[in-house]
Amino acid sequence: MARAPRTLVQKLAPIVLGFEAIVVFLAGLTIFGLNALPPGVPAWWGIVFGAVMAVLMIALAGMITRPWAIAAGWVLQGVVALSAILVPAILFVVLIFGGMWAYATIVGARIDNRAARAEAETPTESE
Repeated sequence: MARAPRTLVQKLAPIVLGFEAIVVFLAGLTIFGLNALPPGVPAWWGIVFGAVMAVLMIALAGMITRPWAIAAGWVLQGVVALSAILVPAILFVVLIFGGMWAYATIVGARIDNRAARAEAETPTESE
């Protein structure tokens, strides 16, 4: 059975999530290395945070065709943004990858809609 063609959003969003997963894991290592967690929280939780977020992003990239996946991606972007409280330099990651995520989802959907309208308006050979 042939798979339905993927939209531009479904092509771009997994790419963003895949690369962001690498950077988020490295951000977790940074949180660990700087011991930037609140007092009483072991530093190794930074590694756990980075690893869990990276796995979630990769898993979500594989499920991007599901209707809830884009919203879940926005939630993950928000969690990464909140981690900038611990290490302000992560805000740079948030701005870059959040911007790419926004572009992939918002502008990609706009382009997909425009292409669908153009295809609907194009007469077929049988007409």
